[in-house]
Amino acid sequence: MQYIYLAIAIVAEVIGTTALKFTDNFTNLMPSLLVAACYGTAIFMLSVIVRSMPVGIVYAIWSGAGIVLVTIVGAIWLRQTLDAAAIIGIALILAGVVIVNLFSKSILH
Repeated sequence: MQYIYLAIAIVAEVIGTTALKFTDNFTNLMPSLLVAACYGTAIFMLSVIVRSMPVGIVYAIWSGAGIVLVTIVGAIWLRQTLDAAAIIGIALILAGVVIVNLFSKSILH
């Protein structure tokens, strides 16, 4: 169940972060409410997960996966471009998430 909760937290954070683009400094009500709801959901799910997994591992997976997914959404949906250094850096973040998930004995598989 931890990975289901973590997936919900990641998706909620990605939706919330993407919606930030449309809040116009939190003056646009609907995107602002979406950001608040998504971040609230993400934080609640994280609070559930950290009862059974180390907080550092949970945060590393959540933030790393979120960074990669927000970058993909930004590139595809928002038409934001990345230079080579950004692509390499994000690939290293993705590699870190994969390494933690595959090889860390700190988490339950």
